[in-house]
Amino acid sequence: MHFDLPGLREKIEVLEEKAAAPDFWDDRDAAQAVLRETTALKNKEENFLKVETEFEDLETYWEMAVDENDEDLEEELSAQCASCEKAVDTLELETLLSGKYDGHNAILSIHAGSGGVEAQDWAGMLYRMYTRYCEKHGFKVEVIDMLPGEEAGTKSVTFGVEGVNAYGYLKAEKGVHRLVRISPFDAAKRRHTSFASLDVIPQVEFDDEIELKEDEYRKDTFRSSGAGGQHINKTDSAIRLTHYETGIVVTCQDERSQHANLEKALKLLKAKLLDRQRQQQEDEMQGIRGEHQEIGWGSQIRSYVFAPYKMVKDHRTSVEVGNVDAVMDGELDEFIFGYLKMTVDSEI
Repeated sequence: MHFDLPGLREKIEVLEEKAAAPDFWDDRDAAQAVLRETTALKNKEENFLKVETEFEDLETYWEMAVDENDEDLEEELSAQCASCEKAVDTLELETLLSGKYDGHNAILSIHAGSGGVEAQDWAGMLYRMYTRYCEKHGFKVEVIDMLPGEEAGTKSVTFGVEGVNAYGYLKAEKGVHRLVRISPFDAAKRRHTSFASLDVIPQVEFDDEIELKEDEYRKDTFRSSGAGGQHINKTDSAIRLTHYETGIVVTCQDERSQHANLEKALKLLKAKLLDRQRQQQEDEMQGIRGEHQEIGWGSQIRSYVFAPYKMVKDHRTSVEVGNVDAVMDGELDEFIFGYLKMTVDSEI
């Protein structure tokens, strides 16, 4: 793993000079982007220095353990090795985030597959898993649109994730997720297999990243069907936008005001157009057209098995974790690291 600390420090200094300019806050969006990038680089620098410190401490404990042949020191050495290894893994993970949009915020959409209440419950479980992951990493989650399940769970949910390298990390989770368990909705206690899909796209940071004019889309208003009490059901505050050229449709009904829903819907539409543009560019470079995956058998990226045994396996990287409860509580770093490392290795 190569790490250019002097080059990193130079980038931070350049960004700090920009932030000190008198007109820095004239363009608020651009200013916030500079601050996010500065924070990301400082975090990377801090993690590198932490690794250096951990390694120096490890060398000290090693020398003391050898000289004194002290079992207590050997235990401390083992703990220090584990701490150093974890710090190195964190730093290596950050060095893998070098894509054009990795530093962007992300927009995630979860859709239940066929299977009725069982699949909808699974979609709801995935939504909780990702919100827990975001909480653990200090990411802010904001719901854009949610369609509750008929009896339990969620038919679909779209939410924004704001934080340093949010898209860079979460892009690893895009795909179909498969659940195998004894269904709590089956009186006969039979084993069921359910599917849900997750889409992850980068959020547009600047207006010049994607151009969108009012005459390029149709705006429809309708009465919200989501949660929010009497008020939200009595006003046509929900927004649906349809992009004429591509046919992309987005909706937002989570906010009480039509203006707030429109603002969120526009962000989502721009993000989808940006992702479509990015995908077209990637397809042109590869000379192939990506195929749409069906939410069902054979297309899953990961399986979550609750019965007859417990295991979560990523089918792309072969990473396996036996602690299913921890994974469902947002412990996804091992899967994300495995995917990012695999994609980097395939490019070398």
